[in-house]
Amino acid sequence: MNRFDRITAMLVQLQARRVVKGPELAARHGVSLRTIYRDLRTLEEAGVPICGEAGVGYSLAEGYRLPPVMFTREEATALLTAEKLAAQLTDAHTAQLSQSAMDKLRAVLRRPDRDYVETLSARIRVFGGPRRPAAPAPAAGTQQPLLDAIARQRVVRLDYRAGHQGTPSRRDVEPIGVYFGQHWHLVAFCRLRQEFRDFRLDRMAALQVLDEPFEPRPDTLQSYWAAQARRRQTLVAVVRFGPQVLGQVHDHKHAFGWKQEQAPDAAGWVEMTLVPGCLEHFGRWLLLFAGQVQVVAPAELQTGVQALARAAHDFFCGPAEPC
Repeated sequence: MNRFDRITAMLVQLQARRVVKGPELAARHGVSLRTIYRDLRTLEEAGVPICGEAGVGYSLAEGYRLPPVMFTREEATALLTAEKLAAQLTDAHTAQLSQSAMDKLRAVLRRPDRDYVETLSARIRVFGGPRRPAAPAPAAGTQQPLLDAIARQRVVRLDYRAGHQGTPSRRDVEPIGVYFGQHWHLVAFCRLRQEFRDFRLDRMAALQVLDEPFEPRPDTLQSYWAAQARRRQTLVAVVRFGPQVLGQVHDHKHAFGWKQEQAPDAAGWVEMTLVPGCLEHFGRWLLLFAGQVQVVAPAELQTGVQALARAAHDFFCGPAEPC
């Protein structure tokens, strides 16, 4: 990226965010902090009212607005891809908002770029992915209220069906974030259980964002997962999963203390390092993926899984009968 493009990008970032820190700009553009300071002075000399505060960052003066910035063809293509993903992996309301935003983007594109995006749109397909029919998408109108509650720090009242139980329970929760595995999940402090819990959005029978605010928490999704890992025993498990079950594994790996994973090998198998809370419970989960799972370590886990498999065989087939 040349200097002109970098300064233009910095100007867009200053308009898009309330405060931008110098080290963040340096890391994003791959230049030194001194170069960022020089670029900011260039913007000031061009008449851009930049406010800087030591230890806080830089921002544009209140009320200053830039004219609309044209999207590049590559940026428009990236947003088109995001629209396709939103249509399949979010609820109907969020997908509709994404489509509306994309229509506004198309409206400001130059005609050749608009034709380019329109041609490309018919050639990008996103299917529902590994989600099975038994794993429905969140109900319409679920995601946007939750995201709004997270941003405004408002208590959410849920009617929630835990597991496969039919009767929902009433929960008042303080949400901190959402993530997507095989399903969409909400991580929130549950006032009923007095601890952080993981809620699947497709198991929410109803939700209501209350007017009641809650005190800001330092917790993030990353700190929640780290805290969960610290609560587990320190015995580390290394397991390889086959490509046919990776979707299911990714949806639940954080519940078993996921730490890291390697890139898929030539056959599509992925080796993961986890810190499970209970080897027996972890072993029973691994049995779900029979034929698509290999225990690398520890030997205790391998022995435990073998014992569970033999017990299952004996229960269904009898100890002396072929199954």
